[in-house]
Amino acid sequence: MKPMIPFLMAAIPAASFAQSQSGGASGVPSVAIPKTTAVLVLLTPRKGVTPAQIMDVIPVEVRETVKLYLGGKIREWYSRGDGKGAIFLVDAKSEDEARAIMETLPLAKEHLMDHEYIPVGPLMPLRALVGPQGQNE
Repeated sequence: MKPMIPFLMAAIPAASFAQSQSGGASGVPSVAIPKTTAVLVLLTPRKGVTPAQIMDVIPVEVRETVKLYLGGKIREWYSRGDGKGAIFLVDAKSEDEARAIMETLPLAKEHLMDHEYIPVGPLMPLRALVGPQGQNE
């Protein structure tokens, strides 16, 4: 398996690109959509919101975030390395489900943060490793 790791590391970006570029009969590129297993949520302060406004809500925000984490709704959360907000990995099967979870938090209720939702799932080119029997799972 170890000799395959460099091959896979090189092949995955190429396979992802090829997968997104493969066209159907019409010649229009088609994209295979992975099953959504979580939603990445990027939070940034809304324009005009001051750090003081955010800090006034942070104690309650942290408590509510911990409750969602302990309840299995939030898998992980991070501060952005650029200092411009936070990143949450929400256990949701759709953007709508993640949005409903995030809207329960105080910063969202106070309309202090913008949220960008990115559904994520298994890396599709990895299906090639399991052969035809794994293609339908």
